[in-house]
Amino acid sequence: MPLLSLAIWLPILSGVLLLAFGGREERAGAVRWAALIASIISFLVTIPLVTGFHTSLATMQFVERHDWISRFNVYYLLGVDGISVWFVLLSAFITVIVVVSAWQVITERVNQYMGAFLVLSGLLVGVFSALDGLLFYVFFEATLIPMYLIIGVWGGPRRVYAAFKFFLYTLAGSLLMLVALIYLYYKSGGSFDILTWHRLPLSLDAQVLLFFAFFFAFAVKVPMWPVHTWLPDAHVEAPTGGSVVLAAIMLKLGTYGFLRFSLPITPDASHEWAWFMVALSLVAVVYIGFVALVQRDMKKLVAYSSIAHMGFVTLGFFMFNELTTSGAIVQMISHGFVSGAMFLCIGVLYDRVHSREISAYGGVANTMPKFASLAVLFAMANCGLPGTAGFVGEWMVILGTIGAQHFWIAAIAASTMIWGAAYTLWMVKRVYFGKIVNEHVRELTDVNGREFAMLGVLAAAVIAMGVYPKPFTDVMHASVVHLLRQTSITKISP
Repeated sequence: MPLLSLAIWLPILSGVLLLAFGGREERAGAVRWAALIASIISFLVTIPLVTGFHTSLATMQFVERHDWISRFNVYYLLGVDGISVWFVLLSAFITVIVVVSAWQVITERVNQYMGAFLVLSGLLVGVFSALDGLLFYVFFEATLIPMYLIIGVWGGPRRVYAAFKFFLYTLAGSLLMLVALIYLYYKSGGSFDILTWHRLPLSLDAQVLLFFAFFFAFAVKVPMWPVHTWLPDAHVEAPTGGSVVLAAIMLKLGTYGFLRFSLPITPDASHEWAWFMVALSLVAVVYIGFVALVQRDMKKLVAYSSIAHMGFVTLGFFMFNELTTSGAIVQMISHGFVSGAMFLCIGVLYDRVHSREISAYGGVANTMPKFASLAVLFAMANCGLPGTAGFVGEWMVILGTIGAQHFWIAAIAASTMIWGAAYTLWMVKRVYFGKIVNEHVRELTDVNGREFAMLGVLAAAVIAMGVYPKPFTDVMHASVVHLLRQTSITKISP
């Protein structure tokens, strides 16, 4: 059974059908149920990819290959390894959560909202499973369209500005990647097969140019400092579902690109410029942590914290050892759960009070005890509390960095737990604890069954991954070892 094709095209076709036939207001209820059923089925399709995955193999699995543009040797080529399979599952899972989160919030253009997220879900799965360079680029760029519409149509007062900034930043960065893909196509004798590119012997000069071409495309997506300024604006103006997908999945497209392209195709350039990547990662961890400390908008605070956490990911990749690389990938997955949950919590409060300002709250735990319990759990995970998903990846990166004889780099990176605790607990104290100082907080009602189930599932995932991360690391182990073997082999052409 073509599981990957089903995971890609089932949500896309479902979204297109909703766009075509669900426009009438009286159909809104049916549209919601159709979107939920389609998202659940799409998620169920991805589960056999993990349960049927052979953890001892580093090769691509569930491979599908069909002719697409035969004249130029372009194929519809799909497959997943122990790294990408988790992001296929995560993309489908987060889409279910987003559909549930919008159940009562979105009341206008419901079919367009649900359709946009379903189409986006399929495109994201396509990015993580594409093994043809041109196919990857098509999926990679196509994800911009539904997210641009989600921000621009359902966003806040400055939604058009934020949508344009998001679109232009990410599109501009990707143009250099297209040039790199075309170069690799001719260098490989007319092939867009990404795995073939992994074996290409390239001169150091060519590798450096390719490395920076990929860098500009993927650094904007992560986003790395100093090309991060689009993210806070996009998060603040995006609707809750848009912020969740943006933080949980779309930021991972950049870090995944480093794994699939930069490291295995340009290993020598990656080693030569590792200091540059480490420096930018540490700036993101420390400087952005200080920036988050002065935020008064909850969404902006969490958005800046995401940039700091992604700095941990790129740091782990460019330490070139198994523990840091595995830890960085674990951090990518855990960040999907934790950041998505935090944006959902902000959305729950915004739906009731219509403000994201920290000063508009205070004492929420008095009127919303069940919600506050879950929100504080996610905040602790964002701080890196042991026993939660937020701790595992960061701990692995720090420990691996020390093991690689880079104590001071590890010490600077570890400071993120201090800054993370500072800005997160500062927000928690002022929003959830203390006396009720605003009358609208006194009138708040606790989460309903839908909201509690939505947040409860994420809470279970955060705790389960924090207590027992072994299933994640077991699946990715062989692929990580294979990737590091590729990056350690000199591929400079004679």
